[in-house]
Amino acid sequence: PTVPLAVAQCRQAGIRVMMVTGDHPATAAAIAAEVGIITVPPESRHRFSDLGKPTEGCSVVITGQELLSFPDEAWEWVLAHREVVFARTSPEQKLLIVGQCQLAGNIVAVTGDGVNDAPALKKANVGVAMGAGSEIAREAADMVLLENDFCAIVTGVRQGRCLFDNLKKVMIYVLPAGEFSEALPVFATVFLGMPVPLSTFLMI
Repeated sequence: PTVPLAVAQCRQAGIRVMMVTGDHPATAAAIAAEVGIITVPPESRHRFSDLGKPTEGCSVVITGQELLSFPDEAWEWVLAHREVVFARTSPEQKLLIVGQCQLAGNIVAVTGDGVNDAPALKKANVGVAMGAGSEIAREAADMVLLENDFCAIVTGVRQGRCLFDNLKKVMIYVLPAGEFSEALPVFATVFLGMPVPLSTFLMI
């Protein structure tokens, strides 16, 4: 019940949520509509046969079989949709989808819990595995969600952005003031790999 709220919060944060699944296209579209990944009515949902039509206000559902004969120029059209669902996909096609999203200039995070998700988890900028998932998926991922809940990703993004904003504020305050005694340990740790002489609490 909390997944639709989490998807809506991701959108508000500027994160586009796509579904990549091995399910039948009709099943995938129904689930995507239920959780809020697809919000448009059925008549506004494109298929591969609609290639070239305007994407504004429309979603798109693409199958793995269609990806086998996918021209390069079609990727730009597909990724121009705000709401995208890939159905009946193989592990190799999941890897391809991640690569094409990265080529389009996106920072890609992938969530998964199965062996089939491992290649995509490894290739993504951030791979997120579920704690109850397979061992291979957990090893391929950059982080593991112990709660096995998509909403935990939203919490992580919120906390991460808050921490990043705080660090920027600290650096803006420290550098102009000439307090290089505080700034130098940070740079030495990041660029030279030296241990931090002060704890995070003492530096901030």
